[in-house]
Amino acid sequence: MDERELLALAIKAREHAYVPYSHWAVGAALLASSGRVYTGCNIENAAYTPTNCAERTAFFKALSEGERKFDAIAVAGGPEHEEPEEICAPCGVCRQVMMEFCDPGQFRVILGTKDGVQTVMTLGELLPVGFGPQTLGIDKE
Repeated sequence: MDERELLALAIKAREHAYVPYSHWAVGAALLASSGRVYTGCNIENAAYTPTNCAERTAFFKALSEGERKFDAIAVAGGPEHEEPEEICAPCGVCRQVMMEFCDPGQFRVILGTKDGVQTVMTLGELLPVGFGPQTLGIDKE
C-alpha cells in the first residue's frame, strides 16, 4: 500500500469521529507489517481525559488482534464535516504509544490534507528524544 492510499483511508476514517466538543475530526490508518491496515478515529468524552485519539484507536485495534509490528501510519484531521486543509500531527501521548511498538528509525508517519500527502517523516524525526523499550535496554525483536 502506498502513502496516498493510506492517507485516503485516514481521511475516510474521519467520518466516524465522535467529536461533539471540539468538532475536530481526526482519522488514522495504520499499516501493520503483515500488510493489514487498521483505521481509527478520535472519540471524545464529556470528561475529556477518557477521550481517545485516532492514532491510538488504530493502534489498540491492531494490538487487540495480535499485531505487534508496524510500518507506517497516515493521519489527517481538521474541522468536522470539512476536508482537512492543514496537517494534523499526532499528540505527545500518541507519539509515546508509537514509540512503544515501532522502530523510531523506520516507522513512517504520513501527514496529509485533502490535497494529498504533505510530509512524511520517521517516528524518530517526530519524537527525536523518545523514551521507549530501547531506553530500558529491552529488545522487543
